[in-house]
Amino acid sequence: MSECFQSLDVLRRMGYDDVEGFSEGRKVIILIFLFAILFLAAAVAMVMGAYKISIADVYLTLLAHFTPFYEVSDISNLHNTIIWNIRFPRIILAVCVGVALAIAGAVYQGVFRNPLVEPYILGASSGAAFGAALGIVFPTIFLSIQIPAFIFGSLAVAAAYMLARVRGETPVVTLILAGVIIGSIFSAFVSILKYTATDTALREIVFWLMGGFYYATWKDVITIGPVVLISFFVLWGLGWKLNILSMGDEEARGLGVNPEKYKLIVISLATLITAFAVSLVGIIAWVGLMMPHAARMILGPDNRFVIPSAAMMGALYLIVCDTLARTLTTSEIPVGIITSILGAPYLCYLLRHKGRVIFG
Repeated sequence: MSECFQSLDVLRRMGYDDVEGFSEGRKVIILIFLFAILFLAAAVAMVMGAYKISIADVYLTLLAHFTPFYEVSDISNLHNTIIWNIRFPRIILAVCVGVALAIAGAVYQGVFRNPLVEPYILGASSGAAFGAALGIVFPTIFLSIQIPAFIFGSLAVAAAYMLARVRGETPVVTLILAGVIIGSIFSAFVSILKYTATDTALREIVFWLMGGFYYATWKDVITIGPVVLISFFVLWGLGWKLNILSMGDEEARGLGVNPEKYKLIVISLATLITAFAVSLVGIIAWVGLMMPHAARMILGPDNRFVIPSAAMMGALYLIVCDTLARTLTTSEIPVGIITSILGAPYLCYLLRHKGRVIFG
């Protein structure tokens, strides 16, 4: 406990709580405001789609499932199917994936001390892509796509971590280089599977790589929801440790914090939720890179506030992009395309017009 108070005192002396315009009271207000916008966006997404449904129908359907005042039999079967079985789990899954990628990006950026790092830097996306491609090309051997995608996504990061570890230490630069190497190897394996796949399998691989919530179900929500929720609270609780890790290994040791121990913990949790997210919905770019960066520009560098704000921004961003993906045209657009199209201009806008202070 004394170590915690000592470290927090160091953070105050660094100016984390005293930067003009970044008081803790203001940060809490911004977090509440972000939560309200997220709730409103989810409500709007529920009524938008090919089949128009009123907010009253949405309200009654959710009341029938969550309260004893209404019965499911009292509402239309069509409304129940569209709202409860299609749109609601899809929105919840988008929230879970957005939270997972955003907080994973915040963790990686804090550990690597670089705001341009993303959750896929250690090869999680390439490994998951290889596992998914295996499940698509060899469906009789791999009974699902999600399981091999999760396994190989986790193995890719583990391989990068083991490759970078030298004499009991894991230098940041070496870890990034190891991630690039492992990612390139798995990307080559994916290319081999594309070359040997049938036309149907190749098309499915390409669509999986573009990411999307086409087949979102309650099973997916139940699978990823508890993992993301637990990981979020653990990483949020370790936010002050992440602040110290972002100062560098030598400074962390000087404050009595074991950098290797906490790097392993936070990277493992970030990898876990990233692998879960990618295995369920494919590769969705920009969320893990852009949302933590935007959170730092709005709330400052303190990871105790960056992690929850990035989580809500990531969830909000994916809800908006998924709603656009399924409403812009008669056929659904892969959400990875929407996030990439909107991502780069939005990041440029933040850098040019909203970044009063850029914390690297």
